[in-house]
Amino acid sequence: MKFDYTRSTGPTIGRFLTGLRSGRVVGVRGSDGRVIVPPAEFDPITAEPLTEFVDVADVGTVQSWSWVAEPLPGQPFDRPFAYALIKLDGADTAILHAVDVAAPADISTGLRVRVRWAAERTGDIHDIACFEPGETSDAPAESDDSDAPVTGIVTPVDLSFKHTASPQETQFLKAILEGKLLGARAESDGKVYFPPRGADPRDGSPTEDYVEVADTGIVTTFCIVNVPFLGQRLKPPYVAAYVLLDGTDIPFLHLVLGVDASEVRMGMKVKAVWKPREEWGLGLANIDHFEPTGEPDATYESFSHHL
Repeated sequence: MKFDYTRSTGPTIGRFLTGLRSGRVVGVRGSDGRVIVPPAEFDPITAEPLTEFVDVADVGTVQSWSWVAEPLPGQPFDRPFAYALIKLDGADTAILHAVDVAAPADISTGLRVRVRWAAERTGDIHDIACFEPGETSDAPAESDDSDAPVTGIVTPVDLSFKHTASPQETQFLKAILEGKLLGARAESDGKVYFPPRGADPRDGSPTEDYVEVADTGIVTTFCIVNVPFLGQRLKPPYVAAYVLLDGTDIPFLHLVLGVDASEVRMGMKVKAVWKPREEWGLGLANIDHFEPTGEPDATYESFSHHL
């Protein structure tokens, strides 16, 4: 799941990011005289707005740290490194950032570190590439703030989920990797659930009687998507529909394409359009969409008892 999150910075964070772009670290002074970095918009004691900005050093001291032995995608390095809370000289609070050291033995509480500035600075937190051991500043020549101040940022958001499949899901996923659609039959009345639920939602009894079902079915209800949104892979209008596969007793959501959106209707008979086999993976995305079969529509009475 990926999208770009766009937000305005406001005058306080905007001032901090504008400072980073010019090679400076900016904090703000609170009512008790402490310098807060990164700057807070409101005083933590009085809750009043804070407006007295203060430049601090780009050299500081490690307050605490944590070792990252196996970096994740999107983290500052593709090799082991440390995250640390660092109190910069002139500041009274700590900033969290990455420290580029080779081993846990190379970092400790009290270690003196300095900012490693990014080669190209654009006005976001990544203008500080990381921290590295050092007693003195290695700051590049400051640029002036003649450019427009930073008023907004765009942050890419990339959410990846690792899901552990249940035994029932495992059977389903193995089957769909072979081009088969697998449902599971309820013990009480023989209704077939697709995808398999693992248990009958009505009485909790296991559903372990697996049934291969057809890749044809009926549109039970649908929605015409007319509104564009970020990350949308299809150009509106298009149809998202609940499809009741032949041999099942509960519909599932998928796309209906290959026909004008205005022509999709309840009772329309459809068939799966599979992606090329080399694109198959473990999921219903192996079916690209459903399209009309051209057969006469089913009557409402013929499928309403499933709903």
